[in-house]
Amino acid sequence: MKLPLRNATLADVPAIERLIGLSARQLGLQDYSAAQIEAALLGAWGVDSELIRDETYFVGGADEELVMCGGWSRRATTFGGDAYEQRESRLLDPRSEAARIRAFFVHPRWARRGLASQLLAHCEAAARSAGFTSAELVATLPGERFYARRGYVAVERRNYALPGGQQIEFVPMRRTL
Repeated sequence: MKLPLRNATLADVPAIERLIGLSARQLGLQDYSAAQIEAALLGAWGVDSELIRDETYFVGGADEELVMCGGWSRRATTFGGDAYEQRESRLLDPRSEAARIRAFFVHPRWARRGLASQLLAHCEAAARSAGFTSAELVATLPGERFYARRGYVAVERRNYALPGGQQIEFVPMRRTL
């Protein structure tokens, strides 16, 4: 199944935030506790408006509802929404650094229909067009399985501190484009 994609706009932010929360809360429970998910939604997962302004974040919908979002970046930040403190807006050098695949979320009713694959192919093609020859990302545990099937290789699992004393495990991954 394929749905039309378009560049996200700042007007989409409330709908993107709802989609991220719904996706994380329903699709993440197999791998994370409810407390971890809620803490991650305070910054580690969220809208990065810099991606929207850079026109590298995309949304797709059906029946006037957003059902997928995600993007890529030419900036150093590897994950996190606007509230995440460890952001780095420095532009990457495509000759020596990897593009970042960022913030993929799919509505639970639309999961496992190939939408994330469609979005990933779109992002990888855009990164290649910008001169990047590799991509890296920080995957959630459910995302690790998806990205591994698409050729991404895990570097090592890492624990990240979250608000409220929570910790969450993410998986840095990389592949050649």
